Amino acid sequence: MKLKLWAVLLTGLFFSLPARAELAIDVSGAMRDPMPIALPEMIHDGFFLGQQGDKIRDVIAADLERSGLFDVIDPDSYIQEFSSMTEEPAFTDWKAIRAQALVQSEIQEIDSNNLKVSFRLWDVYTETQMEGQSYTTTKDNWRRVAHVIADAIYERLTGEKGYFDTRIVYVSESGPATRRVKRLAIMDQDGENHKFLTNGAAMALTPRFSPNLQKITYMSYAGDTPRVYILDIETGEQTLLGNFPGMTFAPRFSPDSSKVLLSFASGGKTNIYEMDLTTRKSRRLTYGNAIDTSPSYSPDGSQIVFNSDRGGNQQLYVMNADGSDVKRISFGSGRYATPVWSPRGDYIAFTKMANGQFYIGVMYPDGSGERLLASGYLVEGPTWSPNGRVLMYFRQDKPRGHTSAPVKLYSIDLTGYNERQIITPADASDPAWSPLLP
Repeated sequence: MKLKLWAVLLTGLFFSLPARAELAIDVSGAMRDPMPIALPEMIHDGFFLGQQGDKIRDVIAADLERSGLFDVIDPDSYIQEFSSMTEEPAFTDWKAIRAQALVQSEIQEIDSNNLKVSFRLWDVYTETQMEGQSYTTTKDNWRRVAHVIADAIYERLTGEKGYFDTRIVYVSESGPATRRVKRLAIMDQDGENHKFLTNGAAMALTPRFSPNLQKITYMSYAGDTPRVYILDIETGEQTLLGNFPGMTFAPRFSPDSSKVLLSFASGGKTNIYEMDLTTRKSRRLTYGNAIDTSPSYSPDGSQIVFNSDRGGNQQLYVMNADGSDVKRISFGSGRYATPVWSPRGDYIAFTKMANGQFYIGVMYPDGSGERLLASGYLVEGPTWSPNGRVLMYFRQDKPRGHTSAPVKLYSIDLTGYNERQIITPADASDPAWSPLLP
């Protein structure tokens, strides 16, 4: 669902921005020393606006803290209370509680349906304003306003785009292990605004967003044959992708949303195909008797990473987008699967299986610099945040006796710090992270 959100740069006499501020976060080391930031109560007029302001502030604080880069200071320690956006901070009061950054904010009612939310981001030590924005939106859109503000703060202090105004599509799992119900679900990146997309009548797996956010591609067992489908998020319409005489799976959109990669299994071998969504014509990209699957485009669409057992066991390979110049890039011990290219193009994330354990790791596109970020009895299916800073995946602990352990979603920073569970109504697997919402 598209939501209206109007943003205005806060300019003028008291909202003028300095040419450059010194305060910034070193994202490579901030996990162990997060930035202390103060988020006082939003300036408001009236009980209702005060309640709305508290909810918006709480979401902003939760977003920033969940990133692991910020430490939101306990409001009980705040000395100054703001009564107007024109009121400048008493910087000595904020320095006294160790605040390095300060967010001054206000919520106003425009009419019965619309709100105006404004904020100013201050560098406490240089006593300068770093950012100022004002947003006008409908009252039921308050949560998204909070995510947008958190993104603006994150970007100004880290120099990287935020990732809070995004959604996650995943497979919701329920029922006993022998009769598992798996259906598609979608939610905000913090687990809120949850909604089921399919009814569970047919098993659904490996959902993936289109970069333009209009559609989801996934594999469904509808009709008892595993095949790739496309789901229109707005209308709920589902269409079969192609007319392959057999099993198709592991789909993923091209960076411009015009094509879909998928794997087609036939005669004991699996090859990768590319389907043009306009002409509905398919093109075969890999050949041979191996199992080639889990393809993922590079951000510029010029290359594809995939996993294959063509060398004897499951490894990662990179090829040009037309299927030429195939090169193996994984050479560590164990087996590699589910590769996915970072939105920034600097890393490829993967699942690794070695020594009876599963791992989530990253490597450079040439295969060098392999690092393992998470491990467990089962950790699998990494997906990137749109800024390439955070990975999400699913985890299952070792079963106890005859009872299966729950399957849950987790996120972790690219540095390997700040592993956190994402709460879902039921068990969850196969996550896919959307780009930033328009």
